Amino acid sequence: MKAFGAVEVAGPKFCGKTWSSMAQAASIAHLDDAGTRRMAELDVSLALEGQLPHVIDEWQDVPTVWDAVRRSVDEHGNKRGMYLLTGSSTVDKSKVSHSGAGRIATVPMRTMSLFESGESTGAVSLRGLFEGQFVGGVASTDVRKLAYAICRGGWPAALEGDDGLVGDIAAQYLDALFSVSAVKAGLDSRMARRCASSLARNMGTSLTYRTMYADLHEGVVPSGVAASYFQSELEPYVSFFEDQYFIENQAGWDAPIKSKSRIRSKPKRTFTDPSLPASLLGMSPERLLRETQTFGTLFEELCLRDVRVYSTALGTMPNPIVSYYGDADGLEVDIVVELPDGRWGAFEVKLSEEKVPAAEANLLRLRDKIARNPAARNADPSFLAVLVGKASYTWKMPSGVYVIPITELGA
Repeated sequence: MKAFGAVEVAGPKFCGKTWSSMAQAASIAHLDDAGTRRMAELDVSLALEGQLPHVIDEWQDVPTVWDAVRRSVDEHGNKRGMYLLTGSSTVDKSKVSHSGAGRIATVPMRTMSLFESGESTGAVSLRGLFEGQFVGGVASTDVRKLAYAICRGGWPAALEGDDGLVGDIAAQYLDALFSVSAVKAGLDSRMARRCASSLARNMGTSLTYRTMYADLHEGVVPSGVAASYFQSELEPYVSFFEDQYFIENQAGWDAPIKSKSRIRSKPKRTFTDPSLPASLLGMSPERLLRETQTFGTLFEELCLRDVRVYSTALGTMPNPIVSYYGDADGLEVDIVVELPDGRWGAFEVKLSEEKVPAAEANLLRLRDKIARNPAARNADPSFLAVLVGKASYTWKMPSGVYVIPITELGA
């Protein structure tokens, strides 16, 4: 707000966009209210009326708001911090006449990280890791609490909820997504739920449209059909999920900035909050403790969400890139964070300390591969770390790899 005339706060429903924006503003217009929306459709300038800074909530319901805000910023000589636009779905920018460049900045908002919900001490800072700062020590972890945090999610409204109602917010979100938003977008609500369930069953993989189609049709896939057929059937649902900030792509990474593998690596489709796939899979905290493989996969989703939040909080423009690494030699690393200046660091995610040695080996293999690559812009990592769920200490291994409980990580 100190740098731009307007800020778009974009993210999933229920994540706190409106409340966070209202804390910075003096007035608000709710465009999800039918009367207010009709008023804005009649005369878009009415949506901008109010004491500045002014919030325009769910602005995407009246796309002409974008151009009106941009014109208003211009007319006021690029005055800073005039408007906050909140939105829980993306807008086809072909419906607006100007990109808003230089006037409107976009800030992503996700659900709350463990540090924001008070479940991480934040003793280890992501910013500090990039700057070579690290302090180890005794850590207190509890896998039962992690299972609960996964099923509850980072929804602000869920933080003070009854323990017996864990997962209710995620279930409500899913019902609204499928029965209201999908239907509004012209999609079949039952098919939308089944597509989402397929994504949940295939977490952590680069899911193809063919595999998703097989999931939806009990393994029956027509023979002799081009891949484009499966894409044409299912792409509208995947695009809808992306537009609603329900899923987020995690692209593949390689150190050379012009590497073809950055473009050719299939993205992983991840969820905006771990409670969503947990709900789709019918997981409760108690069931997660019994099904450790699913627990581990959902724990990776939780860690990825938190790293994304902390990366955004670094305040760089553009935002850091949060990717994964995978190559033809079978080497995979769960999370790679790259800053705009080329510095990078990598995380492996393991639920328990027993698998730390294997994670350490993967991270060192990645470091050595990049070091041997003459095209790497920045060969040396700023840090290598294993994020764990259950551990007694935060510490640095002789190899230089850090072991960090997720309940110790912060911005």
